Amino acid sequence: MSRNLIVLAGSLAVAPAVLAQSNVAAMAKFCYAENTGWINWRDAGSPLASQGVRVNGGNTFLAGFAWSENAGYINMGDGTPANGLAYSNPTSGTVIDVPDFGVNINTDGSLSGFAWGENIGWINFGVTTLLTNQRARVQTDGKLRGYAWGENVGWINLDTTEQGKYVSFGGSCDLIDFNQNDVFPEDQDIIDFFNVLAGSACSTGNCQDIDFNNNEVYPEDQDVIDYLTVLAGGPCSTDIP
Repeated sequence: MSRNLIVLAGSLAVAPAVLAQSNVAAMAKFCYAENTGWINWRDAGSPLASQGVRVNGGNTFLAGFAWSENAGYINMGDGTPANGLAYSNPTSGTVIDVPDFGVNINTDGSLSGFAWGENIGWINFGVTTLLTNQRARVQTDGKLRGYAWGENVGWINLDTTEQGKYVSFGGSCDLIDFNQNDVFPEDQDIIDFFNVLAGSACSTGNCQDIDFNNNEVYPEDQDVIDYLTVLAGGPCSTDIP
């Protein structure tokens, strides 16, 4: 195993159990690469999805890990670009030489920058095919479209619209960090969820609303069911076709 792969594997192993929860939808988390097969954008980490891919709060970059059975972990960025807004992505070197790498989201939704595959090297999210509408991008509905390119793996297809074969950010349910203190999963999130549901105050003063599944019906039993289901790593009911 080369030095750069050892460092990446080590950094993943010693990283905090939870950096930020993936906001990839539980029922829309896979894309397909022509030479490596399925890639799961959501479920990296323990607990499930704790280190999966996410869009930052400002919608300017990605962070976290995707997983491929045939290619290993794919690092979309560490979530801390040097300027706070976007990764600079120097154009040469290995992951050891290029600390500020990652995938950026441009103002028009198109993607740019590089991800790093532990076994496959750099993946370019800023390339264009012969058709300009096939550039990798995040649509306004949260779905990924287009293609990314890896010299060692070929095209990664983000353009499929068939259910279960595309990646979508912003799952219908809210995040399990109910009190939005960046610590989860934790007992206080559950306590705050039920306190706010009962009309009491949030411990942080910054809790999400009680319509957890965002179906505009609340209070209802399904919000409680969905919160506990998503907390356990399951799908949101409003994401299930």
